[in-house]
Amino acid sequence: MGGNRSWVTEFVLLGFQLSAQTELLLFWVFSLLYTCSLLANSMIVALICLDHRLHTPMYFFLSHLAIIDMSFASNNVPKMLANLVTQNRTISFVPCIIQTFLCFAFAHTECLILLAMSYDRYVAICHPLQYTVIMSWTVCKVLATTSWSFGFLLALMHGILLLRLPFCGSREVNHFFCEILSVLKLACADTSLNKVVIFTVGVFVLVGPLCLMLVSYIHIFWAILKIQSGEGRRKAFSTCSSHLCVVGLFFGIGMLLYMVPDSSQREEKEKILALFYCLFNPMLNPLIYSLRNAQVKDALYRVLQVRSS
Repeated sequence: MGGNRSWVTEFVLLGFQLSAQTELLLFWVFSLLYTCSLLANSMIVALICLDHRLHTPMYFFLSHLAIIDMSFASNNVPKMLANLVTQNRTISFVPCIIQTFLCFAFAHTECLILLAMSYDRYVAICHPLQYTVIMSWTVCKVLATTSWSFGFLLALMHGILLLRLPFCGSREVNHFFCEILSVLKLACADTSLNKVVIFTVGVFVLVGPLCLMLVSYIHIFWAILKIQSGEGRRKAFSTCSSHLCVVGLFFGIGMLLYMVPDSSQREEKEKILALFYCLFNPMLNPLIYSLRNAQVKDALYRVLQVRSS
């Protein structure tokens, strides 16, 4: 099997297959979005590290989310940007497999971190008097460590199953990065086991957490309705509804990509949906979860004030 795999030593990422002028325009737009997402997420991590007032469970998980978003984008976007301005769109076999592995690792970890964040909000709003006991630092560290560990272990399973396949035919990947379903189409062997595992893992990290989050948000909304202050209810609803929209988009697109039967007509649409994970989600998360938050704004003001003085 190792000999068969050596028949293909590199793949060609077809990307968007647009005109040179359009791809150049996309290069500048995507570069701007990528830079903004890196700046926003790195600023959030820095603020959480520098300001002791943000050393709480909520911001602890937000810092992990920011690191995941930066890592996920940096795994896929630089190669995509390079391919938009060059004719050499090849990627070697090993870097392609590593890119696929990291893509899954960060995506799975983000799903589980979002679940931990929803649990944190559920405890904070529905059991405020017990919050410090339930969400102790030990519990937070265990939840974060479990999320990262499961994310990478599940991704490793995908990587091992992908490595066992021989690639001996076409080497053109119809995507802008080594997306696993696009790579599987080039295998010269039965890939049904890979697809079953992808679907099963999707149920575990997408459907399961989403159901748990919906249950927690139902309890949260019910608790919000009991708040006496109209202004307090409005603020709580605004924050939770924004969070729920981001969660719905993230999990919904993931289920569309990996849990809906494949067809040749979906390939171009899947590339657009994948852009959400690579570019738009890393920008949305800091905007929704952090930069609209008064505590983060105050922390930024304090840091700027210290710098200027």
